[in-house]
Amino acid sequence: MSKGSSKTRFYKRATFITHLPESYLYSPTHSWVARDEADGSWKVGLTKFATRMLGDMVDFQFEKKNQDSVSSGEIIGWVEGFKAISDIYCIAEGSFHRFNTHLKTDISQISKKPYGDGWLYSVSGNPDSTCVEIDEYIAILDKTIDRILEQQQKSNED
Repeated sequence: MSKGSSKTRFYKRATFITHLPESYLYSPTHSWVARDEADGSWKVGLTKFATRMLGDMVDFQFEKKNQDSVSSGEIIGWVEGFKAISDIYCIAEGSFHRFNTHLKTDISQISKKPYGDGWLYSVSGNPDSTCVEIDEYIAILDKTIDRILEQQQKSNED
């Protein structure tokens, strides 16, 4: 991935803690995208927040094959966690490059190393225009976590 990917920013809100790579772009749907310097494609994965919402990973599947055309917002597969199953939406325009075959033998990497070995797929093309830099993603995380806390507080009051 990009050479600057080793620099991270510590993030904490309520009980959620993570280190966000500063050179990555983030989607409002809690995925990340980063340039793979080796081949110029864009690797995509789930953020730590997304993996926490899904729980321990159980299974995944992609409906796209190498060089299939993809567009932003398109469902290209699914991932199943202990807590939930979620569609995988493409956050780039271009062609599907490949999925991370190492996940077939160690799916736990999605949760254990979401910003590294746990990447899901790569795309040749360009990230979606809704992808944002780290500061904007932190604002999205703040709002999302605050909403969850408000919902928990309301349900505790009922």
